[in-house]
Amino acid sequence: MAATDKKMTFGLIVGNRGFFPDALAKEGREVLMRILDKLGYGVIVPSPQDAKFGCVETWPESRACADLFKKHRDEIDGVIVTLPNFGEERGIADALKLAGLDVPVLVHAWDDDADKMTIQHRRDSFCGKMSTCANLTQYGIPFSLTRRHTMAPETPEFEEELRGFAAVCRVVNGLSNCRVGAIGARPAAFNTVRYSEKLLEESGISVETLDLSEVFGRAARLSDTDAAVKERLAAIEAYVPAKGIPQEALLKMAKLATVVQQWIDADDLDITAVQCWTSLEEFYGVVPCTVMSMLSDQLRSSACEVDVCGAVAMHALALASETPSFLLDWNNNYGTDPDKCVCFHCSNLPKSVLEEPTMDYQEIIAGSVGKENTFGTMVGRIKAGPMTYCRVSTLDVEGCVGAYLGEGRFTADRVSTFGGYGVAEIPNMQGLLQHICRNGFEHHVAASHSRSARAVHEAFDTYLGWDVYWHM
Repeated sequence: MAATDKKMTFGLIVGNRGFFPDALAKEGREVLMRILDKLGYGVIVPSPQDAKFGCVETWPESRACADLFKKHRDEIDGVIVTLPNFGEERGIADALKLAGLDVPVLVHAWDDDADKMTIQHRRDSFCGKMSTCANLTQYGIPFSLTRRHTMAPETPEFEEELRGFAAVCRVVNGLSNCRVGAIGARPAAFNTVRYSEKLLEESGISVETLDLSEVFGRAARLSDTDAAVKERLAAIEAYVPAKGIPQEALLKMAKLATVVQQWIDADDLDITAVQCWTSLEEFYGVVPCTVMSMLSDQLRSSACEVDVCGAVAMHALALASETPSFLLDWNNNYGTDPDKCVCFHCSNLPKSVLEEPTMDYQEIIAGSVGKENTFGTMVGRIKAGPMTYCRVSTLDVEGCVGAYLGEGRFTADRVSTFGGYGVAEIPNMQGLLQHICRNGFEHHVAASHSRSARAVHEAFDTYLGWDVYWHM
């Protein structure tokens, strides 16, 4: 399922505490439901028949809320806890514990009005949030916080918090049930992308494999007039300008795309990592770049050189931003500017991230396998705009999954080169490069045109328990 296919639905817990104004809790429930509906999110919340005002305070109300959430377990992507007054921290923690949803939780406290501090109006949510968080910590329930300790809900800033929390939920839920298709063996020259399937499996990420011989064999069985092949050929020709590309090469790409898509459908795969260098070129006769580009452009991230962890990082960015992600090499310095570098791939970048993309041949390996065997690469400059970058790696010695991430921008600087490329500008880039080298991270990095670092970091660190460095 692509990242944008499913409507987000949240469980909503509205806290209440008897000796604080009930009217604030009642009003708070109505306000949150209205905001969530405005933003297009579904809401599962106790009704006034289930609990007083549909809020949670007592043990019976906690049980009623938990039963409701369990009934809708398959719909709920995350839970929002809102405190219009101090809130009963035990009731909130009990409801979450009994529900056992294992989804992200956002804790939100309302602002007090400094001009309304009488017993009829003061909320004390500022204080109550600490008690709620203390109980959640004691219960072993991970949770997220808003940027500010208290926030007025009917503001653009709070709406942005909800969108950010939705991104966290997409990343956590998407990775916790992710199925990666690894096509072919890791190329011998790419030790850098070795990884542990077992460590990924601990986080719910499964890897399914398919040998290249099976891909070639299945493609050979497809006739040129096969309906699926003709459909794929038309899609490729409509996807990117392919002037000068031999029809024979386009047909090979269509057959490759057909085989890959059939395998994705049969094994219910989310993302892929494909062997390229140089088996596909030598023994099949095209590069897989355009086929992979089309998948990534549909938020079905596809990484080259069987870089499974690179595909996972791409998927995290695509889930968070709901925009295509792509895999790059940290490749060249950009003159003497210490905070800029040239990012490059040869390339399978999605067409939507490139300026004036075209299909061409792969110049790097054409000299060794022949130009006629390297058609299908995506060429163009990466559009200027925001950049979030991310790398995931299994830290086998430490026995955990590690990552780094951060934000920068793709600039409008020009480079005269080939493949897919762009100039990235990142604050304190030399410090980032030191971190990459000293911690043994790969030269591949996932990126997207987004500002998603906070959501991805929250998902990795708070919920998946990965060892993650956020470069700022």
